[in-house]
Amino acid sequence: MGRLEFTVLDMLVQASDLTPAARIRNSALEGFAEKGVAATSIGDVAEAAGVSPGLVQHYFETKAGLRQAVNAYVLAIAQEAFGELLGAGPVADSFQEAGDRITSVVRNHRTAVLYLARSVAEHDEAALDLFDGFVDIALTQLRHLAETREVDPDIDFEWTALHIVTNIIGTVLFESAVNRHLPEPLFTSNGLARWNRATTELFQHGLATSAYQQED
Repeated sequence: MGRLEFTVLDMLVQASDLTPAARIRNSALEGFAEKGVAATSIGDVAEAAGVSPGLVQHYFETKAGLRQAVNAYVLAIAQEAFGELLGAGPVADSFQEAGDRITSVVRNHRTAVLYLARSVAEHDEAALDLFDGFVDIALTQLRHLAETREVDPDIDFEWTALHIVTNIIGTVLFESAVNRHLPEPLFTSNGLARWNRATTELFQHGLATSAYQQED
């Protein structure tokens, strides 16, 4: 296994990790989210992380390697949050659990979601691959819920997964526009709770089978 490959795998650590490599990765993520990948140089990342450009290259070799590590980290966040399948049970519980997981990711990893949203909007190929990973996770969850009859097995799985993912990243990308229509900002405790309730209700009543709807 090459040194770059080892570095990327080694970067899948908790956000609280304060090693130089993790600080570099996190600084790159913030820069990419705020200014875009093209406008963020290795020097910018080094300055934000409080290290030398040479140390950035020591860990990641190139900007492409740094971008690869950021993408791996963002995907790991999604896999940690959504990789465990939602359990079978009352439909309201499963949908609420999904809503809570989504809200938690947006609240705790706002920069990661903004990075994905901005990069996808710019038609960046690496970000599109990352977007595909998010959609695959959503598809896995939906098909599992269909097997347990918590969602209608005849739904359009691809489009439903796309609706879920684009709802998440679109809400974060258009935060300033969304806030113009709300009595309090999205990224407050009450704002996120309201988004959770509204989105959970939308998907629950739009996807739940009639038998489960009657149970409510």
